[in-house]
Amino acid sequence: MTRTFGALLLVMAAAGSADAADPMAGHDHAACTASAAIPADLAGWSAVHRPVKAAVKVSAVPKALLAPGVPADVELAPTPKVAYAIEPGKPGGSVSFGGLFVFDVAAAGRYRVAQSGRSWVDVIVDGQAVPSVAHGHGPDCSGIAKMVEYDLPAGRHLLQIAANGEQALTVMVAPVR
Repeated sequence: MTRTFGALLLVMAAAGSADAADPMAGHDHAACTASAAIPADLAGWSAVHRPVKAAVKVSAVPKALLAPGVPADVELAPTPKVAYAIEPGKPGGSVSFGGLFVFDVAAAGRYRVAQSGRSWVDVIVDGQAVPSVAHGHGPDCSGIAKMVEYDLPAGRHLLQIAANGEQALTVMVAPVR
């Protein structure tokens, strides 16, 4: 009975990890032959992506600048190497990936963080995590797996990404219109 239960756990873990790694999991891949309709405020998602390497400590964050409305293919670091500004809501384990980034907000308002994975996302303002105001999934076949919205003041903000299952992730911050 223990061997059967262990095998069942392995099958369940494999199914869960495949879903977490594949933003298209649960979708009919064959049906994804055309580009998905992307919300107007995320139109840049289908533009050329910039490569950005995550910072692993706050002092190095200015080098990890995300431009609003421009998608970035980010290279994350192994979680044990990341010194987060505050403890992430979901820190991830020793085999997960994360990192720190900054982005500038020209005018106060609602901003959306879209990503190709399902990592934990915190936006830090004045040393505190900003509460999210909305969560969602991207349109089917768009490559956007998760979206989180925040009401933000103008200024430079810290973005923490934690608990990602892979080292690579596409991220975009954009004002909600």
